[in-house]
Amino acid sequence: MVVETITIPFLLLIISSLIPPILTVDPPLPSTDGSDFIRTICNTTLYSDLCFSSLSTFANSIHNDWNRLARVAIYLTLSNTLHLVSYFQNAYSNCVDHGCGGGPHNSTTSALKDCLENLKDAVDDMRGSMKQMKELVSTGSVQSFKFQMSNVKTWLSAALTNEYTCTNGFEDFHDDGSIKDDVCTRVEDIKKLTSNALALVNRYADKTIP
Repeated sequence: MVVETITIPFLLLIISSLIPPILTVDPPLPSTDGSDFIRTICNTTLYSDLCFSSLSTFANSIHNDWNRLARVAIYLTLSNTLHLVSYFQNAYSNCVDHGCGGGPHNSTTSALKDCLENLKDAVDDMRGSMKQMKELVSTGSVQSFKFQMSNVKTWLSAALTNEYTCTNGFEDFHDDGSIKDDVCTRVEDIKKLTSNALALVNRYADKTIP
């Protein structure tokens, strides 16, 4: 009887034909639109989920640019604050101008008027910080850059103080609770945006200043 010998290459071919193909998955490509960068930096803020959800919309323009991230955060906060001021003026214009039920000098009227002024001051503060960020020159001296960044932080801190002053005016508020809840809830959202913007400015300064 003649026994045919099977060569090794032929044997390997038979074995490989019996093994099911292995599914290979290419590793995910790194994000190129800045969303990963934004998420990483936002994780260092106090309100990280809000930070990412609000800024990720601008991922294509931010990319991995620290300066642009901080500027967009300030712009977004300013835009939302302006919208809130407009909302309060429209929703409570009659109350502010002619008094909220108890007359022009009751606590509701006073708290609303003060809050509106606080928010308008916060808008001015944010505009100041935005203007300074646009004029920022990181290629100059370290001292000059530190001074400019200090101005940005001061403006944003002042804005945050004005926002807290607004809601503090309602702490001992015993009149129309619905107005208090509406105002404080909406301003609380602005506080969080401002806090995040300030945190991102601080991160940018720490990253840039040796």
